[in-house]
Amino acid sequence: MSRHVFEVLAETFKNEQVETCFALLGDANMNWATALAGLGTSMVYVRHEHCAVAAATAYARKSGRIGVATVTCGPGLTQVLTALPAAVRAGIPLVIFAGEAPLGAAWYNQAIDQAPFVEATGASYHSLHHVARMPAAIRDAFVEARETRRPVVLGVPFDLQGQIAPETLKQPVPSRDLAPRPAPMPPHPDDVAKACDLIAGAKRIVVLGGLGAEASGAAGACQQLAEHIGAVVTTSLPARGIFHGDAFDMGVCGGFSSTFARACFAEADLVIAVGCSLTQHNMDKGKLFPKARILQIDTTMRAMNQGLAAATDHMRGDARLSVEALLDRLSPQAGWRTEAMARRIAEAPSDTCSFPSEDGLLDPRDVVSALDAALPVDWQVVNSSGHCSFYFAHMRRPFEKFLTIREFGAIGNGTSYAMGVAAARPGETVVLLDGDGSLLMHVQELETMRRHGLNIVVCVLNDGAYGSEIHKLRDEGLSTEGAVFGHVDLAAIARGFGGEGARVEDLSALPDLVAGYKGGLAIWDFPISDKVANPVVRRAHPGGHIGTEHPVDITELL
Repeated sequence: MSRHVFEVLAETFKNEQVETCFALLGDANMNWATALAGLGTSMVYVRHEHCAVAAATAYARKSGRIGVATVTCGPGLTQVLTALPAAVRAGIPLVIFAGEAPLGAAWYNQAIDQAPFVEATGASYHSLHHVARMPAAIRDAFVEARETRRPVVLGVPFDLQGQIAPETLKQPVPSRDLAPRPAPMPPHPDDVAKACDLIAGAKRIVVLGGLGAEASGAAGACQQLAEHIGAVVTTSLPARGIFHGDAFDMGVCGGFSSTFARACFAEADLVIAVGCSLTQHNMDKGKLFPKARILQIDTTMRAMNQGLAAATDHMRGDARLSVEALLDRLSPQAGWRTEAMARRIAEAPSDTCSFPSEDGLLDPRDVVSALDAALPVDWQVVNSSGHCSFYFAHMRRPFEKFLTIREFGAIGNGTSYAMGVAAARPGETVVLLDGDGSLLMHVQELETMRRHGLNIVVCVLNDGAYGSEIHKLRDEGLSTEGAVFGHVDLAAIARGFGGEGARVEDLSALPDLVAGYKGGLAIWDFPISDKVANPVVRRAHPGGHIGTEHPVDITELL
């Protein structure tokens, strides 16, 4: 029985064990996508192409699989040019099936040279123009995505897809059978000895864990090392929560650090960064640890990253094996670990600045505290981007229940990321934490959530504005008119899409809302003051707020 090329290509994706695909259909991909669905792949049909790729990004991070999305050619592909660099900079592997204009047409109105657009984002682009090579090229794309940890976009002309496949067109060996499986890399004894000397000479040590520490299973070893040498622990923002429950966990390291954590970090004399890229964000542009040497433990050493030469010392090796090697060699140290320090960590708020209250409007920090207390610990939490994301990052949730992807700094991704997590964790409840400006960028995906029966609760800090911009404009003494839009009734919007909606003006009502949630789509709209500026904005734009700063005194801990 003859088959079309698009059917064979769908079989190639299925041969790669693709369980979920995020899609928006058009002429250049709809036949292929329909064939893939017919093979049993779960399809999530979104309302905007950006959201297909962004949802696949979150799905990949949460599932540990390669994310797969599909869009049509021309305007379908150009719509994803914000989602691609977000995945590139977060190091997330994707394979995206994009059509291309038909090769046999003399003119096609959606034709565009697609490769330069994709490659400008840092992603890889391959045109598949030779039918006999297509299945192997798709397999190779999965290999490339896995090895380079970035998106690979495949452009396939849709007139070639519609051809009858030659009988000689066979499926290649799948990428999983070609993947190397080396044993973890142990550290060199000389590196271990040097690191031990460095640690033995330090008094105030910080152990910083990144996604590499989580991936290698090093989180427990890091906590044992920290306890052994009297260190406090902290994480990069993407890895927040890997030390959940540790009494000496300082939370997020970097621009999002709490006021108390920043005061302690300023006195640290050594940072042991385990499986963590040292970036402008987690080093706060090199200002976070002014007195400390930085020991980086990783399998790949870099002198510079994002224009920053952060590490002063290096130790090459697998995160877990390296930390365990240090544990075997080091003598116990007291360091930071006192009852007073544990008490201060437990009691410290994320931000100590005070702001005047406003009638009818909530302080976003109070909202986040109430959500942290009321939301079940087994619900998945997704933190979007924007001004409000600082506050949400300080919720006390384990890594496996909390997702943050914001390396590109773009708002508007929250709805997509929530859908990706819901697809990766079917049956679980997902809480999207977002701002009103971000939510409204892709509010159409509320319909996608309802149509696919996803259990997603959207908790919105609604300041009626683009939060960061109003504080920056105030700092510049400029009009905020272009950044202030008023408090949209988001609860009513949810009901318009067939979901549940509630405006929450009294935080004491939150436990009843949680108890009454029965699944499906819901929006809980929290009207907040636009006068409360987060610490990141205040440091960069000190004249844009009316708060009173309250510095933290840690003299007793030194």
